[in-house]
This record gives sequence, C-alpha cells and structure tokens, in this order.
Amino acid sequence: MAINLNAKTTGVGGLETSADNSGEINIQSGGTTVMNVTSSGVAVTGSFSQNGAVYSTQPTFRNLIINGDMQIAQRGTSATGLTNGDTGYHTVDRWKFQHTGTVTYAVTMSQDTDVPTGQGFSNSVKYDITTAQSSLSAGDSLLFSHYFEGQMLQHLKKGTANAESVTLSFWVKSNKTGTYTTELLDADNSRGISKSYTIDSADTWEKKSLTFAGDTTGAFVNDNNTSLALIWWLGAGTTFTSGTLATSWEATNNANRVSSSNVNLADSTSNYINITGIQLEVGSTATDFENLPYDVQLARCQRYYYHLTDDTSSELVGAGYWGTTTSARGAVYFPVTMRTSPSLSYSSGSHFKALIPGVAFATSTAIAIYKNSEASSLLSITTSGGTTGQGTHLEFYSSPATTTYLGFSAEL
Repeated sequence: MAINLNAKTTGVGGLETSADNSGEINIQSGGTTVMNVTSSGVAVTGSFSQNGAVYSTQPTFRNLIINGDMQIAQRGTSATGLTNGDTGYHTVDRWKFQHTGTVTYAVTMSQDTDVPTGQGFSNSVKYDITTAQSSLSAGDSLLFSHYFEGQMLQHLKKGTANAESVTLSFWVKSNKTGTYTTELLDADNSRGISKSYTIDSADTWEKKSLTFAGDTTGAFVNDNNTSLALIWWLGAGTTFTSGTLATSWEATNNANRVSSSNVNLADSTSNYINITGIQLEVGSTATDFENLPYDVQLARCQRYYYHLTDDTSSELVGAGYWGTTTSARGAVYFPVTMRTSPSLSYSSGSHFKALIPGVAFATSTAIAIYKNSEASSLLSITTSGGTTGQGTHLEFYSSPATTTYLGFSAEL
C-alpha cells in the first residue's frame, strides 16, 4: 500500500487521497500511478519533461541490437550482385547477408535513406532483388541476420526458471505483402523459436512487434563467441517450411523454422524490402526505439569491425621499424578493444609505402599481419631498400585514394 494522490479524470472532486503508514507515496492520474516515491528513491513511469524537453525513463542500453537504426556502414553503402557464396557482412555494420543452399538470385544490399516519417531515423537497410529466382529449391533461403555474443546475454537468464521473455520491434516496408518469419536461434544448445508477421500494405512503412517467451532449457555460454542469432527469413525452401512453425522453444528442427506461408522475396526483380528501427529488449512490451549518439554506436560496431581508409593518398597507417631490409612494420591501434584478434582485409598489397629516413618512400608489393591482439595489429609490408632496425612509418599509397582501405574483422 501507499499514500495515493490521484488527479481524477471523471466525476467531481478533482483530487482524491488515501493514506497509510507504508512510507510510500504514489502520484496518480486517473487512478494510474505515474510516480512512486519511497525511501529508496523515485520511480517514474513513461517519460518526464523539463523546460519542454521530454526524457525517457527507460534503462539505457536496453536494446540488445547494435546498429538497429542502420546509421553505421563502415564498409560502404552498397554491395551489388550478392548471390551464392556471398554470405557475409557487406554494408551496414553488424547486419549479415546470408543464404543456404545453392541459390541463383542476386541482391543489392544497401544503406538507404527511405525511412518511416517522423520516427527519428535517417537510414534503413534495403534488399533489392536484381536477379530473380522464381522457385527456391528445398534447401535454399534468403536471410538477413544479426549475431550476439553469449556474454552480452547473461541477463536473459536463459536455461533457468527465471528466463526472460524478449520483445522484438522494427519498421518494415516492401512491395511484396504477405507472411514473413523471424527466428531466434540458440547456437549453444541447438534450440530455436520462430514468429511470423504480415506485411499488410505494399510500399508502406509498418511497425511490427513480436514477443518471444523465455527459454528455461539451455544456458548461453558466458564468452565472446556466438550464442544467439536473430534471423529474418525472406525466402525459404521446403526444407524449412514443411513442418509446423516452432512458436515455442524447441530443439532445432529445420522443418519447423519457417512458416509454410512465407513469401519468396527473390521471385521477382520488382521486389525489395527495407528495414530499420530494430530493437530487441527484455520484457513483453515494445518501448520506443533507443537512439544512441553516433559516436557511441560507431564504437560498439568497431568492436567487431574497424575500417581504416585513405582520404588523402598519403594518410598514416602506423609507426614502426624496419624488421629486415625488405620488411617494414607499423602498428595500428584500434579505437576500442575488439571482440577477438581480428583478421585483415585490404584493397591491394601495393597500396602502401614505408619511409626510408633521409631517402624516400619504398612502395609495397604485399601486406600481412605480423603480430596481432584485440587492442592492436603490427602490420608488415613487403618492400625493399630499408635498414634493419631503423625507424619508419607506413602510409597509404594509391590513386584514387577512395578505393584504398584496411579492414580489421572480429565479426561473429
């Protein structure tokens, strides 16, 4: 119980009160408590305002998704011709183009500026079908997915009697109406749960909300490896649609993963889908999307991928030394600690140069990681003309500069 101060919205009397000696006060409107005051503090339901500014009372970082508003795209804003064998990260950070089987369709995946009006979003991710596959073979699929580390999920209490439900909310737009399936896949215990939703109106932004019950079987491993995948099924063959949709957690059974009514987005080059505002949070209610500052979102993405590019045709890569007369080494320090020691990708082995003090720069023919950790990588370029032990630094060297890059990947 508590002392209640209620501003009535019906009848007469204006303000009504009730009292006890609990030491608590409830501020109410129409019988609904909007503020609770105790000796431990003040709890506000919903939001509060100050000088006209409205502030959320929801917890920070409640969204388990990283880059759910698609604002970060370190690798680039568009990847064309994605087809068989192209599973991977191509554009917006943390979002993976994926397929199963031997598909023949092709997709352009892009960071788009088409967004729902008035919702505070600047970007969405878009799949645009550029080569159609009118009928998917049994094992074929078209997927859009997000992967989570187990250590980021321990508060879900999975595998216990107190396992938490989670609610997924997102905005979606497509020309192709009909049934789609979204799945949570437990990689540690080979378990899954799926929910279907419907796109009702063509070419119209719609908000969807799906609640997944907590799973009392199988805990997530508390480490930095993949424990959970969130998967949008945009097309699926009969291997995945021939059973009964697993709307409760169960041991993974391919036949039960996708609705038998699921659309095949890949069946026409007229088809596309845009998605943004993706939020996955504890509880059975979808709250407003949690907007994070750009720099915070970028840093979260850089745990999994760090993109270093050349803006000036001679931008510094890292300082170091000549390991041999033909090997110059330079250190790259990452802006955040990466999930694990990363792998290296790059535009070309010939896009770099090393300083020969007092002489000139020596251009490269190859580049590789010499030593590696979650905090930094020591790179080695193959070149000539150096003096062993002498100091140097590595720079980008190419034309045009916009095509040169180093990519450090610790993706799941």
